Amino acid sequence: MCLVSLLAAGTVVPAQQVDVTKLGPRVGDRVPALGLTDHRGRLQTLRSVAGPKGTMLVFFRSADW
Repeated sequence: MCLVSLLAAGTVVPAQQVDVTKLGPRVGDRVPALGLTDHRGRLQTLRSVAGPKGTMLVFFRSADW
C-alpha cells in the first residue's frame, strides 16, 4: 500500500552514480591466494593451475546471467 502511495505521489529517487573505473582489479594487480574445488572435488589453487609464465585471469560479465 505504501509503495502504491509513493508511486501515485510521483516520488522519484535519483540513481546513485558509480565510478566503474574503480570497480574490481586493475591490470597488473596481484590476486590474493584462492582455491576452489573442481568437478572431481579436488582443490585447485591459483598456484596449482599456473603455467611456467604465470596465469592470466579473464573476467567475463554477461547480460544473460
